Amino acid sequence: MTTHAQIDHLVVAARTLDEGVAWCEATLGVVPGPGGEHALFGTHNRLLRLHSEQAPRAYLEIISVNPQATPTRPAPLKRWFDLDDPALRARLAQQGPQLVHWVASVPDIDAASARLRALGIERGPVIAASRPTPSGLLRWRISVRDDGQRLFDGALPTLIEWGDTHPAETMPASGLALRGLTLRHPEAPRLRQALDAIGLDAMAVAEDPAALTAWFDTPLGPRTLTSAP
Repeated sequence: MTTHAQIDHLVVAARTLDEGVAWCEATLGVVPGPGGEHALFGTHNRLLRLHSEQAPRAYLEIISVNPQATPTRPAPLKRWFDLDDPALRARLAQQGPQLVHWVASVPDIDAASARLRALGIERGPVIAASRPTPSGLLRWRISVRDDGQRLFDGALPTLIEWGDTHPAETMPASGLALRGLTLRHPEAPRLRQALDAIGLDAMAVAEDPAALTAWFDTPLGPRTLTSAP
């Protein structure tokens, strides 16, 4: 478990997991490693470890709705990361896989959620989640709103608190290095206040149209991923 808040992983959403894998190979020059299924939300993913001095357990998640699964989370509750949002689904169908969000690990998710709530920001209830892996059951606690919204157009991170095992611990090196992540949003002062409250005071924030921008070193050379609002 981390002792301070830091980047945990970046989220790339795809219409299908196959499209996400093909995008990753074409865009970043690597094939993502195995992931798993999330029965609670009816999603599945593929993962890649990222080298980062600031966030030593950072990784990239490619996630999509699993067409073969029905969420066990009861309706009308929505999937995480806005994956049920019609506008996001339309963008993924028209533009292909794209960076949509990021997740921050915190040592005490209940306390971090309460600090956001004190600012009038409802990050969502903390729920327990898990998925099977070859080495055992992976467990974590994560903040997910009932409506599935990411908030601040994806610039405010979802919060996660891992159990005894972090998935990056068993991921091989991928050849990808995360060189930076910046956040832009018209409500930059409020976003800055929220990040400070959860211990992410070092994150760069600019008052511009909403977007996340991540810079990587890859086998294909430098690459930049930028989200759309």
